[in-house]
Amino acid sequence: MAGEVVNNEAEQRYELAAGGAVAIAAYRREGGRILFTHTEVPGELEGRGIGSRLVAGALDDVRRRGLKAVPLCSFVAHYVETHPEVQDLAAD
Repeated sequence: MAGEVVNNEAEQRYELAAGGAVAIAAYRREGGRILFTHTEVPGELEGRGIGSRLVAGALDDVRRRGLKAVPLCSFVAHYVETHPEVQDLAAD
């Protein structure tokens, strides 16, 4: 079972631990925007929806903090494109 999505600000990445491994969504902060640069899900976690849970949790945090998201990473971009409920978070 996967845990909670955690914002590791020191490493500039969101993390989701599951099954002894950690999936990450790396970012850099620029003013009121979070630029998602890379998402990585360890092979042993693939196909279980971990990446989607990670991005959903990260975008929830972006919303709570009143920020905008810039999906430079193709995984995050695809998630935003296919989930209308988060499209308002995408920076122009």
